[in-house]
Amino acid sequence: MNYPMIISTLGHVLQIEGVFMLLPSIVGLIYQDSSGVVFAVMAMCLFLLGTLLTVKKPENTTIYLKEGCVITALSWILMSFFGALPFYITEEIPNLLDAFFETVSGFTTTGASIMPNVEILSHASQFWRCFTHWLGGMGVLVFLLAVIPMSGGSNINLMRAESPGPSVGKLVPKMRQTARLLYLIYFTLTSMEILLLVIGKMPVFDSICSSFATAGTGGFGVKNDSMVSQSAYIQWVVTIFMILFGINFNFYFYLLYRHIKKAFKMSEVRVYLIIILASIAIITTNILYQVGSFWAALRHSSFQVASIITTTGFASMNFDLWPETSKAILVTLMFIGACAGSTGGGIKVSRFIILIKSLGRELKSYIYPKSVSKISIDGNPVEHEVTRSVNVYIITFLICFTASFLLVSIDNKGLITSFTAVAATINNIGPGLELVGSTQNYSHFSDLSKLVLIFDMLAGRLELFPLLILFHPKLYFNKPIFSRKSR
Repeated sequence: MNYPMIISTLGHVLQIEGVFMLLPSIVGLIYQDSSGVVFAVMAMCLFLLGTLLTVKKPENTTIYLKEGCVITALSWILMSFFGALPFYITEEIPNLLDAFFETVSGFTTTGASIMPNVEILSHASQFWRCFTHWLGGMGVLVFLLAVIPMSGGSNINLMRAESPGPSVGKLVPKMRQTARLLYLIYFTLTSMEILLLVIGKMPVFDSICSSFATAGTGGFGVKNDSMVSQSAYIQWVVTIFMILFGINFNFYFYLLYRHIKKAFKMSEVRVYLIIILASIAIITTNILYQVGSFWAALRHSSFQVASIITTTGFASMNFDLWPETSKAILVTLMFIGACAGSTGGGIKVSRFIILIKSLGRELKSYIYPKSVSKISIDGNPVEHEVTRSVNVYIITFLICFTASFLLVSIDNKGLITSFTAVAATINNIGPGLELVGSTQNYSHFSDLSKLVLIFDMLAGRLELFPLLILFHPKLYFNKPIFSRKSR
């Protein structure tokens, strides 16, 4: 294990968080919030601590996959802990565990909140709360690769450990250029949404915070009712951008370089859009009698489908009151999630495509036992290693989900509440049903359940394995605990 490189990289991460924490301090200065001072002091402390960790340059700068996983997991834990301290110090969230829960929810772009009233937060805290979505959406390590020259030739292992989806590759020859290109696309889409929301007469501060939450597909709102009180125009703008941020960023790369045919040939994007359209059609029909107007039903169904499949978690109305069929579709979309390589969570559309094609191949082998066939996506064969990793991921996901569900059920909050609370956190969505519905929050859970849900949020955002590897004993012991000689 390359510990010097791990420590040095974590130092850079803390430096970046310190620099970004200056932004809410500036917001506090603009709005004359005393909490801005706390953010400024924390920014300086984080930058100093990060500098101390990076003073000694590691001789070996190689990052293998295990180092990439450890760096990623520890980075997100440390960022969340230090990011929670301003909430705790200002007593805007007086309980440290609650502050940690809220910040983990922010960085992992989950949007599950323990706050019954978000409107009491200062402007500085409100900005930081939503900005954690934006920073966590693309990933702080991707940003690190974009701004800091890192040698060693294996930096893709950092991106592989942090980026969502079954596989990650370079868009351009150099890893640093890839990271910069991703953030360029990310920043451009965010800026476009801010502009359109301001045109829709949403206040500038609210537009910025809402766009951060949309871009990161996080869903922290600046209002207690999320997006319910916003105009139809604003809801449509947010709906469109939620869908856009749930698309694989390779799609935008192809469009940027005028590979139009290649972009629209991506089967994952096509399946993603087909699922959205089919879900909207069914839910619109299902809630039409309840809403009363076709256009209102279309708007609300489009908004909620986009919000859930992209794991954003905004709400345009209380969908917990919808018919069972509509709620069942939304719960299903929680697990499907967005595209790989997007800012969305969930299991990912690409994994479901591989699973369905694997099922088809398996059934075919029963009919034609001697036939040999390969799975392909977009004309490219899917290697056995990718199929195996998808199967292992699904099994691991189910194990984590079941264990979390059993632990959370100890609180005796009800089957639907416990089930959807775990589903909403491990898939990084935020709202579930009943006691964790769109008009509720997570403050009523016990400390044990909150810790379990914190684990779920981190595990879901980091695709399980980077976090789980921290619990593997061989990570800390170079030799087996029991050898043949000791027997």
